[in-house]
Amino acid sequence: MGKSGDDAPAIGIDLGTTYSCVAVWKNNRIEIIPNAQGYRTTPSCVAFVDAARLIGDGAKNQAAINPANTIFDAKRLIGRRFSDSKVQDDKKLWPFKVIEGPSDTPKIVVSYKGKAKEFLAEEISSMVLGKMKEIAESYVGKPVKNAVITVPAYFNDSQRQATKGAGTIAGLNVISMINEPTSAAIAYGLEESLKMKEKEKKKKNVVVFDLGGGTFDVSILTMVEGDVGTFEVKAVAGDTHLGGEDFDNRMVDHCVREFKRKWKKDLTPNKKALGRLRCACEKAKRILSSDTLTSIELDCLHEGIDFSMKFSRAKFEDINMDYFDRCIKTLEACLSDAKIKKPEVNEVILVGGSTRIPKVQCMLQKLFYQKELYKSLNPDEAVAYGAAVMAAKLSGNSDKRCQDLVLLDVTPLSLGIEVRGKKFNVVIPRNTPIPTKISKIYCTTKDNQSCWEIMVYQGERAKSTDNHLLGMFRISGIPPAPKGVVNTIACFEIDASGILTVTAGILSTGKMNKLMITNENRRLSKQEIEKMVKDAEDYKHEDKEYKKKVDAFNALEDCIYDMKNKIKNMAYSERLKMMEHKIADATKWIEHHEDASIDEVQAMKEYLESICMQEF
Repeated sequence: MGKSGDDAPAIGIDLGTTYSCVAVWKNNRIEIIPNAQGYRTTPSCVAFVDAARLIGDGAKNQAAINPANTIFDAKRLIGRRFSDSKVQDDKKLWPFKVIEGPSDTPKIVVSYKGKAKEFLAEEISSMVLGKMKEIAESYVGKPVKNAVITVPAYFNDSQRQATKGAGTIAGLNVISMINEPTSAAIAYGLEESLKMKEKEKKKKNVVVFDLGGGTFDVSILTMVEGDVGTFEVKAVAGDTHLGGEDFDNRMVDHCVREFKRKWKKDLTPNKKALGRLRCACEKAKRILSSDTLTSIELDCLHEGIDFSMKFSRAKFEDINMDYFDRCIKTLEACLSDAKIKKPEVNEVILVGGSTRIPKVQCMLQKLFYQKELYKSLNPDEAVAYGAAVMAAKLSGNSDKRCQDLVLLDVTPLSLGIEVRGKKFNVVIPRNTPIPTKISKIYCTTKDNQSCWEIMVYQGERAKSTDNHLLGMFRISGIPPAPKGVVNTIACFEIDASGILTVTAGILSTGKMNKLMITNENRRLSKQEIEKMVKDAEDYKHEDKEYKKKVDAFNALEDCIYDMKNKIKNMAYSERLKMMEHKIADATKWIEHHEDASIDEVQAMKEYLESICMQEF
């Protein structure tokens, strides 16, 4: 084996929740690399046994007898907070222990070499990545350094950075991270290009439906076929906490309830029993993708009691139907965001082991008018395949199919600024292709306004403070003038690396100021992203009413401003004195009645107009 990895090919790694896969461009094509056992996927599992550490198949094979020291699902913890409700839900079902570490970080506790040992999720993931690196090095015959690692499309910046950190811990130079559905689309593009002639190039709308072990992602892309081609992401959506593991957990919950009902005993505190049961449920789930009935049988599961239970495909579908419905609703929302109608979809690509579930395939076919689903790609290998293509391109592979590859990504949440009344004014809508640059003109909101404080937010709510504040800056030196006379400009620019730069200026003077916001500055937890999107849907009525209320207050303020201007040239009189008094009262009323209803605000405006307009 060589001493340097400089001349070794870059690899593509699909770091999955339950299984991982590694691929490389070799012999003018993509090779999915098998592990030492001959399997093309490796369990994302780490176990600590006596003084040894097992990774992959060895760890998974002994999980049932050593559940407390066998770690899986690290991807569901990476980049999250311990207080995250999803983490709290999961830890109840995991046989291993998860505790709160510094800064609300989840830490996994195992017994190793006779002592309690704590690990971050990044450390466990780095062990899995290290295993994939080792598998690749054995295959190519030299040390491997560079890698492209895939992440769920809806991973937030914290989760992405944590994944990149895991790669660094594993000794990898992560040259890029690519979204899993997009990676699968690249695999599809290369496979299809081998079947087509140059003259047959055409555009296609492609849905990538990625239902994996612990995440669900859907992406809509428009691609040019012929070569690997151009991949323009139209929209992304998903749930980084919905996938095969949730289906397994539902089965475990169902079995636990049945055990308690039949034997009047609570199985929940027995972590070892839960670990054995979970392994059996995962196996049963896989069987039910091809058979309509299976059985779960475990000897001496709890307090010497044997467990035996029939499990049908119909029961599996029934207990998970709400999850299946969520997947379809997310897909429909993504189609709406992409402004693509169902008949306009040319291909539906299945990615992730859970897309083998017959009910999922049935619901997808029904949604797309019984369209045949694309199954030529192995759903367990497609993501690693596409990552290896990207790795080859970035490492300088001269093959035309690599060099012709072009990716156009999108921003997952809307970006904008706060305007009068704490309204969120969107500058860059969610799912806008990046890189992008968009400007908007604004005007002053007060007489003789001398400065403008720009507050930059990310989210989908109508009220700015309901969104995530990215940063703020100020521009001063606005020439004195009545409100609405001086125009200002705000320019939002996102480069290909995802770095946001906001520039603001005064049009009449040319004075400018700038704020640069990097991914590191604008990290959001998954819980926050989920809440933003969910709230935007759940509180549409609330947001609509808020907009009406802000508009009513703004109309009242405009009315006061107009009245002040109209009485400036009036001769002094009791009438003028009374009008000034009413205008002052209305101004004070606004300051002390922020919670007034729309009707009350409109009534105040009508009253003020009725008093003051009598003179004109």
